[in-house]
Amino acid sequence: MSVIDWIVLLITLFLIVFYGVWKSRGTKNIDGYLLADRQLPWYHVGLSVMATQASAITFLSAPGQAYSDGLRFVQFYFGLPLAMVVLCITFIPIFIS
Repeated sequence: MSVIDWIVLLITLFLIVFYGVWKSRGTKNIDGYLLADRQLPWYHVGLSVMATQASAITFLSAPGQAYSDGLRFVQFYFGLPLAMVVLCITFIPIFIS
């Protein structure tokens, strides 16, 4: 990697840490940190679960898999939003109570 790559990487890491510290400045306990003081609406939790599923691994591996195996694996991704709704209805209430 060149010097400019390292500079961009370090600046990005610094900004991510700074933003995390800034946003969590009012958190006083572990419950507030892990569960956001139980104040998030359901759609935020659902979008968070979907974002976790669509991680960097998915974005990096899907093109390679499509190139080597074809696009038959895409049907899995069509069912993902329905699966997320089911997960949010069944499992998220466990964490709320």
